[in-house]
Amino acid sequence: MARGKFIVGTNFKMNGSKSSLEGLVGNLNRADLDSNVVYIDHVRQICRKDIAVGGQNCFYKSSGAYTGEISAEMLKDMGADYVILGHTERRTLFKESDTEIGLKISHALAAGLKVIACIGETLSERESGTTLQVLFRQLQAIVEHVQDWTDVVIAYEPVWAIGTGRVATPEQAQEVHAAIRRRLQETTILFLNLKLSKLYPDAIELFPRRHLTIAAKPLSVFRVEF
Repeated sequence: MARGKFIVGTNFKMNGSKSSLEGLVGNLNRADLDSNVVYIDHVRQICRKDIAVGGQNCFYKSSGAYTGEISAEMLKDMGADYVILGHTERRTLFKESDTEIGLKISHALAAGLKVIACIGETLSERESGTTLQVLFRQLQAIVEHVQDWTDVVIAYEPVWAIGTGRVATPEQAQEVHAAIRRRLQETTILFLNLKLSKLYPDAIELFPRRHLTIAAKPLSVFRVEF
């Protein structure tokens, strides 16, 4: 199976300022690389063109009376390339449903954005043995709203290992990764055309440094490509 394009993503959450972002972007601009909504335009202006910039969320409508929301078209207009959708904080704090996330993904893709679609299980779900049921339910809502997987990244977040003191091992992540891949092959038309490009989740600090050899043992977040 051919190896897809390698992607590394980071999420600012509700942090940062123009000055702090300039320092971060400066480091990125100087790096040897393969190829917060209110700051997207500023970051895009000072960032190297081969570094993609994205939003942390968007709505599933282009415009209208939706106070506090931002549309995919607005992100695109500001220079964004990607958008993160389905993040665990959106699911838990803002009560976004699988259906709503699927609608957002569909609309973002139609607007020309690439989507990082997040799925993941909580501690109680893992301890109850329902990890795969939860992930497959979340994944199904995505599958139902995606026709072309070229611009979709599936990001697995082990929610139970973020801020709980527990550690998700590479083996646990690999097990979930394999299950997600099998599920995609079963539920989509990809079958022989599936290529995966691995990506570490934003909780990268949970994994020991010795496991950061991505090419040798990639973790469980991946991109679906043709």
